[in-house]
Amino acid sequence: MVDALGVAVVGFGWMGRVHTQAYARVRHHFPRLPLRPELVTVAEEVPDRAEEAAEQFGFASATRDWREVAADPRVRAVSITAPNFLHREIGVAMAEAGKHLWIEKPVGLTGADARAVADAVARAGVQGTVGFNYRNAPAVEAARDLIAAGEIGTVTHARIRLFSDYAAHPDGALTWRYERERGGSGVLGDLASHGADLARFLLGDIASLTADTAVFVPERARPTGATAGHALASGGEPGPVENEDYVSCLLRFASGARGVLEACRVSVGEQNNYGFEVHGTRGAVFWDFRRMNELAVSRGTTYQDQPVSTVYVGPGDGEFAAFQPGAANAMGYDDLKVIEAYRFLRSIAEGRPCGATLADAVHSAAVLDAMTVSAGTGTWVNLPVS
Repeated sequence: MVDALGVAVVGFGWMGRVHTQAYARVRHHFPRLPLRPELVTVAEEVPDRAEEAAEQFGFASATRDWREVAADPRVRAVSITAPNFLHREIGVAMAEAGKHLWIEKPVGLTGADARAVADAVARAGVQGTVGFNYRNAPAVEAARDLIAAGEIGTVTHARIRLFSDYAAHPDGALTWRYERERGGSGVLGDLASHGADLARFLLGDIASLTADTAVFVPERARPTGATAGHALASGGEPGPVENEDYVSCLLRFASGARGVLEACRVSVGEQNNYGFEVHGTRGAVFWDFRRMNELAVSRGTTYQDQPVSTVYVGPGDGEFAAFQPGAANAMGYDDLKVIEAYRFLRSIAEGRPCGATLADAVHSAAVLDAMTVSAGTGTWVNLPVS
């Protein structure tokens, strides 16, 4: 018996579209899932965008007011893909209305925002999944298993990088993403939040850090109309970029390992250059998002001049088997969100967390807050260790 589950999407930019497509695909890849998501309503304040989404994707209704979603008894689960400054208000309201949440990172502007949503979810007894999609890559899960099994020895140091050029153009519009009040942090919340989650997912708690940030494109033109994604704007009134383009951070893990996390949104020549290198006493493992289905692995007992092999992930790794029948068949970005949708729906069906949770969002937000403090004071900042 498969139960219908009414779902809604709040915020219909690019990420709202990705969530919607994931709902449409999830039972194709996971046919034993006991829930069937039904697209009930979509909320978007930009005129006509919600109606266009409803027509294209088959939502039963559309609205410009997310509060109507909270009050809609047909809706049992909600994707929150609105701008960051709305995450806390919408997330708390949806949880209090008894809706399960699939919410995009960084879950608000600060650690306090993430904790408020997490607390609301706990009080309401609903499930909450967070959009840390890169941890869902089968190769990343395989790397985690390899590290935990001690195949590269004791981890000594790691580097996590997230370089992109989406904000590199000087004519990039001054949208909410560049404002403290609505966007909060800049590349911290957008890319480094993923880096903080990957660091903890792979290597455990971060005990302390020191960070440096910079703004390299200090002024942009305000858009004259509605925007989506990373639109260009010229001729509009110029305004200041209020949050960081770049962050570099030294990490000390509770295990004693050391790390470097670096992220930038204005890296000319870098298109989604996301990945990590983890080194241990007997080997190393490397992952590049642009070659998402591969790991480079060095392991053995020769130490010096030890070779590195390319390993293609396959049906035994993560959720790979739900998408491809054999190793080296490619998966893509949207597949990671289908995995996320599956784990969200599975958590609802089973009544227990599955995948990245609000607790993970709180941990990531605490790291971002510590980076902000450190960059402002030039000091090392300690973090709570579980």
